[in-house]
Amino acid sequence: MKKRRFSNEINAGSMADIAFLLLIFFLVATTIETEQGIKIKLPRWEKDALTTQIPDKNVLSIYVNAQNKLMVEKKETPIDELRNITKQFITNPEKSEDKPSQAKNALVALKNNRETAYRTYIQVYNELKAAYNELWEEEAQFTFNSTYASLEKMQQEEIRAKIPLVISESEPSDFQSQSVD
Repeated sequence: MKKRRFSNEINAGSMADIAFLLLIFFLVATTIETEQGIKIKLPRWEKDALTTQIPDKNVLSIYVNAQNKLMVEKKETPIDELRNITKQFITNPEKSEDKPSQAKNALVALKNNRETAYRTYIQVYNELKAAYNELWEEEAQFTFNSTYASLEKMQQEEIRAKIPLVISESEPSDFQSQSVD
């Protein structure tokens, strides 16, 4: 009788198949997060909108230069002050003659240099949105004694009609004369 010899080798012929199947499984089962970006609803294009003149007192001019410095009404301003400046401009609590008489007339004009960092652009945009969100919340508390989020859609629309979100990213001509670049 012959003795059988056992081999210490492992048959690895199907290892490549198993690795391939695992790779396919993980590719199919894994979700890859993508950056969402900024959700902005663009207004409808209107032919007459190009000829409409907006009084200077209704426009809050904001410029971010190539060095990521924020200029509000041609004055260098820290980004963390932008929210309060925007709220004061829109609501005009002192009834100043050089600011809009009503919140629905206010327009925020934002211009960025091509070399402005994306991070700075997002910080500025977030502060502007936060200003509007706080104004809507304050109006909801004042008018309906409730939070803005808990209001019905028609009530939210009523508040947005009083304080519309109007941020223009066009390039007003008075920005061209700034020498902060």
